[in-house]
Amino acid sequence: MRRKEVGGRESAAGAAPASAERRDGSVVAPLTGSESRLPFADARVIVRHAVAADLSAILALRMALLREHAHNTIYGRLRPDAEVRAAKLFAAQLQSQNEVIFLADMGGETVGILRCIHSTGSPLLEPSQYAYLSSVYVVPQARERGVLRALMKSADAWCRDRGLDEMRLHNAADNPLANAAWQALGFDVVEHLRVRSLGKR
Repeated sequence: MRRKEVGGRESAAGAAPASAERRDGSVVAPLTGSESRLPFADARVIVRHAVAADLSAILALRMALLREHAHNTIYGRLRPDAEVRAAKLFAAQLQSQNEVIFLADMGGETVGILRCIHSTGSPLLEPSQYAYLSSVYVVPQARERGVLRALMKSADAWCRDRGLDEMRLHNAADNPLANAAWQALGFDVVEHLRVRSLGKR
């Protein structure tokens, strides 16, 4: 089945009904009342583990995420050869035993992505290990349709299987919609990343 290779961040998160897990490990989220407006033939959200054949879709989604934040002090400084570098980096990530990339499909198109990494904490602090989320993105036309919650459900299950009981993430401070979505999903702000330019040399 052909999948569309574009991307966008989910802007808000509302309550979603329970999802069903398939034998192949993918998760199917049920329809919600507003999904009749979606431009997809089938509005169910199916979450699955990404494989090597998904590299082009992963590349498109994650580059779209960066381009959507072109105004951001950090994420807006894309290298000219960023896509070439990204393809090599993402291919290596797909082979890692300490992380997983989840993709969300809707109507035969790939509409969302979430990367979850089994990370080691500071030797001075608890917990010693935690899950780090990155590259979370939902295509614009599928936002506010439960895609992010479906991706998070799969990430939660992956973390439980590994004995992880804490998740962490970074998100752009200048994105109020993302801030609201993560807050609604139970993520609290615990530190701030600050940037100070030392000028050109």
